[in-house]
Amino acid sequence: MQLGILLKYVLQIQLVVQAVSVAFNINCNSNHVSYYGQNSARNQVTLGSYCADATEDVIVLAFMNGFPNIILNFANACETTFEGSSLLHCPNIAADIKFCQSKGKAVILSMGGASGAYGFSSDSQASQFADTMWNMFFKGTAAQRPFDDAVLDGIDLDIEGGGASGYTTFISQLRTHYASDPSRQYYIAAAPQCPFPDAYLGSTLKSAWFDMVFVQFYNNYCGLNAYPTWFNFADWDNWAKTQSLNKNVKVFIGALGSPTAGSTGYVDGPALSKIYTEVRSKYTSLGGIMTWDVSQGRTSGIAKTIRSALDLGGS
Repeated sequence: MQLGILLKYVLQIQLVVQAVSVAFNINCNSNHVSYYGQNSARNQVTLGSYCADATEDVIVLAFMNGFPNIILNFANACETTFEGSSLLHCPNIAADIKFCQSKGKAVILSMGGASGAYGFSSDSQASQFADTMWNMFFKGTAAQRPFDDAVLDGIDLDIEGGGASGYTTFISQLRTHYASDPSRQYYIAAAPQCPFPDAYLGSTLKSAWFDMVFVQFYNNYCGLNAYPTWFNFADWDNWAKTQSLNKNVKVFIGALGSPTAGSTGYVDGPALSKIYTEVRSKYTSLGGIMTWDVSQGRTSGIAKTIRSALDLGGS
């Protein structure tokens, strides 16, 4: 084999290895998840800008804060709508979703949030909305797709109001659609408050399949600032191993990206790194760290500290 051809072949192999090495792997305990869209720090830049480096592994778009009558809100990241409609049309985010995925990151859409008009009145409504989600945000077809032909990697349920009914049925029907496309892996996530069981998703967490759970260890008595006395990761690890349908579900330590990102619960980078390391040594359900939100974490610098901690001894 000629030297030039050999070098080209080696380079191609190296590029493939590099691409695989940076791809999101749900089985790791060193993943960094962060929310994007609400411009919490008031200096949010484009989604693609955050995906340009290796700081985060999963980006959660926040929020779809209205359903089944869909309302999307991504603050300054998208303010355009389809003609004659109030539904957001976000071609720039669509392009960035594809870019993020090309960098090995997963991009999922969060449904719910602290405020909004959402919830299901029946299992039938929930099932039908799962069909709508598949058609508008995944591999289905719809007249109006907010992210055009970009295909999301999953959904996150951040349910903080609107009742608790219908979510098990919604997840079951959406996973039926997921199974119709074996070419890629799709995810179901949730972001419960740290008190166990969660007020809105408690029953759903026992009856539906989840791949990831981003526990909000802030704005509550069991926050990171209460470590180790009231910090209750043990409750969530026990849920993962004894109650979750998916015994391989990954539980994340949800943290505030800065002191101004929430009411209570913030701990600085060194303290969070210490907690993460200690949790990692005790609980095999750990998936990594989640932060609210990416604008806060990048501005404060804690995102960089988190990435370093995750890479130091994580799997």
